[in-house]
Amino acid sequence: MKFFNSSTNFESVLKRYFSFKNETLSLEPFAEFLESVKTADFTDVLNVLRSNPNFAENFKHYIHNIFKGRPFNLSLTEANILSENAFFPELKKRILNKVLPPVENEKTVWYMIDNVSLRPKKDLKYLHNLPENEINEFLTILGASDFIIKPNVKKELIFSMNILSWRVTGMAMEVEVVRMAPQYRNLDNPFLALQNELETLAEDVVKDPELQLHSKDSRYKQIKIYAEQCQEFVNIAFKNSAKYGISGKINQSLLKIRQQTERIYEIVQLLVIDSEEDVLIKSKQLVFNILSYKSHKNNIADLINDSTRLISHLITNHTAEAGTHYITSTRKEYMTMFYKASGGGIIVGALCVLKMLYGYIPGSDFSHAFLYSMNYAMGFIMIYLMGFTLATKQPAMTAATMTKVLSEEGNNKRNNTEFAHLVSKLFRSQFIAFVGNVLLAFPVALAIIYGLDVFFSQNLAVDRSDKLLKDLDPFKSKAVLHASIAGFYLFISGIISGNIGNNSVFYQIPERIAKNLSIRSFFGKKFAKGLSKYYAKNWPGIVSNFWFGVFLGATAPVGLFFGLDLDIRHITFAAGNFALGLYGKDFSVDSYTFWMSFFTVFLIGFFNFLVSFSLSMFLAFRSRKMNFGQVSEIYKEIFRYFMKHPLKFFFPLRSGLDKKADDLMSSTISNKSEEQH
Repeated sequence: MKFFNSSTNFESVLKRYFSFKNETLSLEPFAEFLESVKTADFTDVLNVLRSNPNFAENFKHYIHNIFKGRPFNLSLTEANILSENAFFPELKKRILNKVLPPVENEKTVWYMIDNVSLRPKKDLKYLHNLPENEINEFLTILGASDFIIKPNVKKELIFSMNILSWRVTGMAMEVEVVRMAPQYRNLDNPFLALQNELETLAEDVVKDPELQLHSKDSRYKQIKIYAEQCQEFVNIAFKNSAKYGISGKINQSLLKIRQQTERIYEIVQLLVIDSEEDVLIKSKQLVFNILSYKSHKNNIADLINDSTRLISHLITNHTAEAGTHYITSTRKEYMTMFYKASGGGIIVGALCVLKMLYGYIPGSDFSHAFLYSMNYAMGFIMIYLMGFTLATKQPAMTAATMTKVLSEEGNNKRNNTEFAHLVSKLFRSQFIAFVGNVLLAFPVALAIIYGLDVFFSQNLAVDRSDKLLKDLDPFKSKAVLHASIAGFYLFISGIISGNIGNNSVFYQIPERIAKNLSIRSFFGKKFAKGLSKYYAKNWPGIVSNFWFGVFLGATAPVGLFFGLDLDIRHITFAAGNFALGLYGKDFSVDSYTFWMSFFTVFLIGFFNFLVSFSLSMFLAFRSRKMNFGQVSEIYKEIFRYFMKHPLKFFFPLRSGLDKKADDLMSSTISNKSEEQH
């Protein structure tokens, strides 16, 4: 189709194409007319058609001619419905369709819309903005105000519903989908019942083409009930995902089932005619529905939002449960957090020295990436399994906990002051964990490098001291950027932990271990049960810590390989490196270098926390369909509470709100455990 001038006057288009009985099947006159109408006042268009009955009659003849024999079922059964059962194939397909639109059957309404409407979303918006009475009159002029009751249109609508029903029944019968809603195993399957009802309706229409449904018709009522039951099946399956876990494939299948049952419900509504007015209303609604479906058929943002929201919700559910362990309430818990963080600091101090020594080993960038990664990974796994704490691992967990509390308390029940007090407990827990990590990492790294100096009679930190201290100067290095990269990795490790936890539940790994015949035969039932519990409790943490170590260790060598200045900075490692840098310089550094390095250690910690907590909060908000405007009052209250009680954000001072804040959190987590039983 050739390009046309969008500024063409609609009257000249009418004269050119419709001053005579135009028998062409070309879509160009229609496309050119629609484009010209959008630049004019629609009232003028109607006035011209009213005052020129010849134009109106010829235009009507042309419209009926080009639509004649063109089925529109594809626009109802395919448009804006997932076509693939997995996320990435669907994403790839939509991107390809946007770049290179597919070749369609030219004898369909689907093809017509694609070739007449260059900007379907804008065209739909234009039509929605037109006055109701003008749209009604335009449809009447075209002889399309009653097409919803035409036998061939009804036949297409019922055929579309049957296609959708056959497809949805097949997907709903899959073993893994049925497992998500065991409540329906011993009940009549609503999908089969809906399919039978639609097939019966199709047979009735064949016998009586003039058959018309109304709101009190038993056939309509049954279809409506079964469609609602199908939707309830999907809702229950999604709700049960907290108990059974869910895979990307099942998530897509359930989304597809939901879309198709919603579409069946929307189509059957169009067939219900209770009055003369309904004929025009439903005819117009069908036109708008088809245009709406088509305008969203390749929407990538909707696909990503729908496909990832539930998975991110489950991930944050698992991390929220873990996050409760990182929020201290009493002085005893506060000091316990300090001791755990101190243990983490001891291990990190040793890791700092090991990493520096690995740097002296000659080898390729890949070999260094491997050594650094294993150094970090094994260290983090040791910290995790020994029950110690790495301070910056907390934000990704606690952000999910805080958002879970916010979303489940509800706007009416939420007490902002109690929540602000809960935030103060979170903040002081983070603070004491930072302190514990830093206070021990510094002297441990110093003690080890001193011991090596005594043992080997050589200061091993001399060659690296300049770089170590330079890296702790935000003006001479990219310390803030590198700290932000580490914060991003902390966020990713939280996602990995939640995802592993979800997959473990979905694939029933602990149950498989407990009931595995080989393990039970060789080691006994008690060992199998113990291994099952150990796996369920520790495996997500082990895997996430391993990958966190790999990310940290591989970043600098990979950046070097690509010629990019990439690296990571972590508050605890920065404290250890500060000790090594000072020792390498024999503690002979100027005051600027000392205080700048000291300050930068905490600056790095701030950006570690800020990035990981912000990203985790964003994911948790999104997974629970919360917007940031909803919690603006919460932020204000937290700030007011900080101004009134600043010390509570750093030290475990007693407060009358302690019990209420604890109840706020424990009630939320108990909801989680109830879901799983």
